[in-house]
Amino acid sequence: MANKQVRCAVYTRKSSEEGLEQSFNSLDAQREACCAFIQSQKHEGWTVLRDHYDDGGFSGGTMERPALRQLLRDIQKHKIDTIVVYKVDRLTRSLMDFSKMIEVFDAHGVSFIRLSASYSTPTMTRDMSSVGGPLRQAATLSMMACFILGSGRVAVACTISANP
Repeated sequence: MANKQVRCAVYTRKSSEEGLEQSFNSLDAQREACCAFIQSQKHEGWTVLRDHYDDGGFSGGTMERPALRQLLRDIQKHKIDTIVVYKVDRLTRSLMDFSKMIEVFDAHGVSFIRLSASYSTPTMTRDMSSVGGPLRQAATLSMMACFILGSGRVAVACTISANP
């Protein structure tokens, strides 16, 4: 019996334009790692979408990025089942924006996977603290508890993704 196809979008970002002119740059490295993971899940029906969602030269502190906007539009059009990023800070550096994105993902049944490490509460707390800048640890723990409890699919997907 064939597995259901899982359409995977890879999102990459680099804050500065420095080095983007190189034949193989940071965006390419992020994409390559994400595609390799998706390929390792081919037996589960996973496939990489042809569309590239690459924001070179854009800050992660805002959601005003062309590829991110296109990614969110494609999610709303039900073209994506799973989003794969190399590190969560490639998607955003704002805890509030991350929360908004997770709401959109959940509303459309989209899973979120990051490759750089598994999500456990301490790891997640440290990562989100660095994402949002000088956030207080108590506020971060409170937000993470909401993410973990309110969106179990995200936490599970991230844990699974760490062991390709």
